[in-house]
Amino acid sequence: MRSAEAIATSPFDALVGRWTGDGVLGFKESKPERVKCRATYLLDPAAPNELKQTIRCATSSGAIEVISNLKEAAGKLTGHWKETIHNFEGDLTGEVTPKGFRIVVKGADITANMDIVVRGDLQAVEIQFVNSSLVGLSLAMKKG
Repeated sequence: MRSAEAIATSPFDALVGRWTGDGVLGFKESKPERVKCRATYLLDPAAPNELKQTIRCATSSGAIEVISNLKEAAGKLTGHWKETIHNFEGDLTGEVTPKGFRIVVKGADITANMDIVVRGDLQAVEIQFVNSSLVGLSLAMKKG
């Protein structure tokens, strides 16, 4: 008989819920802007290895919204990533790391690297865009 501690948990468990915080959004053609963000992570109870991530950020001049759907199998990540305001999207691959997640997004109009680090109720998200009007997004968020 398996004890409760022996039952496997999803690597996404620490993310589930609503997070808020702020950070910096960098643009190629203008100065970086401060952003206020909220992120929501949802797991389907029937599929605990599948995660839906939505990050919405507002700046003084606009917004950014990222929607990702991820699947995890044996520590590897696959899925789809879309930034809905600037209309960039692509497939994602990555891996679960000891501190969180490392993700690469590749599509016709975008290449991006995304790192998510989770420590308790704190989360850091770093996105670096390649060959885009966006340069990067750095966020520090708190759960709750």
